[in-house]
Amino acid sequence: MKSIETIEGKMTPNDGKYAIVVGRWNAFVVESLLEGAVDSLLRHGVDEDNITIIRAPGAFEIPLVVQRAASSEKYDAIIALGAVIRGGTPHFEYVAGECTKGLSQVSLDFSIPVAFGVLTVDSIEQAIERSGTKAGNKGEEAAMSAFEMVSLLKAMEA
Repeated sequence: MKSIETIEGKMTPNDGKYAIVVGRWNAFVVESLLEGAVDSLLRHGVDEDNITIIRAPGAFEIPLVVQRAASSEKYDAIIALGAVIRGGTPHFEYVAGECTKGLSQVSLDFSIPVAFGVLTVDSIEQAIERSGTKAGNKGEEAAMSAFEMVSLLKAMEA
């Protein structure tokens, strides 16, 4: 009987280059996401010289900045971090939806991992929970997704 080939990413140090695109809106939450992402990459053996932080005004602008980073071909993965907090108007739906759609499109258009670390939450409390308290740190989780994807895509080339 023939064995089934399985290809997986590994969580071992790699020499990947990572861009972290950070929206400045809701900085009280987003800076915690950024700290979690950088700390996670460093703890997994990524050299500081292989991490670039790029700041965008807000979540709506993140996809264009990610697209420019992807088109530069300098990075093996991009981590998008931001926070969109629901208010009393439809603004939330537009910003969250366009950010999500734009990031997905960049990933597919440029064949580069774009890790989604943009919080889309109903309240400030939920944002705080997801940026390093009860619900973990979604910046750290996005960084680990990017880290594993770099390893996975390299394994698929072999």
